[in-house]
Amino acid sequence: MKARTVRTGLLTLTLCGALLSTLAPKGVAQARRPDARLFAQAEYYSGDTFPFETRTPRGVRVYAVRRPAPEALRAIDDGLTELFAVARRHGYGARLSYTDYTVFIARADRTRDSAGAYSPDIAVGAAQYAGSVYDQGGYIYAAGMVLSTEPCAFLIAEHERDFQRIANVTRYEGEHIVLYHNDRRLYEQTADHSRGGGHPILK
Repeated sequence: MKARTVRTGLLTLTLCGALLSTLAPKGVAQARRPDARLFAQAEYYSGDTFPFETRTPRGVRVYAVRRPAPEALRAIDDGLTELFAVARRHGYGARLSYTDYTVFIARADRTRDSAGAYSPDIAVGAAQYAGSVYDQGGYIYAAGMVLSTEPCAFLIAEHERDFQRIANVTRYEGEHIVLYHNDRRLYEQTADHSRGGGHPILK
């Protein structure tokens, strides 16, 4: 990811949950889950299963490939805390509760970027990013991916260190969801990073 294209150096994806549900193959979802469609989406795009369930100290629901470090859970809360404060300064009020959110933590498909910096990311199909600076030959590396705006859910890669990066990714993925529920026009303008722009959107 190049900082000149995305100011933070983190590429986050915003994908419509309704669209994703049509792409996830039947039988992927676990019938015992009350939110089976979300699991189908998370499993389809990550290639992982998420047997571990927990909550952050502030109440965000988390599903992970293995038990998350306490620092990772606190970082998720920290990212949303920062986002909610900025959102309120903009006069937004919808989806500003920790319990509104679900986070899936998948195995990282890489842990270092092209410059050698620690960068746990998820590999997904290039889609609209094909031919861009992000294209790695039919796929791209993303720091996170919005799975659904209703319910509010996104996917990130697990980290072993640099938990501030989890806070940043959480803030940026959540930013798309908050905009969807509070400022649909700005959401539409900023959801697709293949057209330029980056995070933070709200300052």
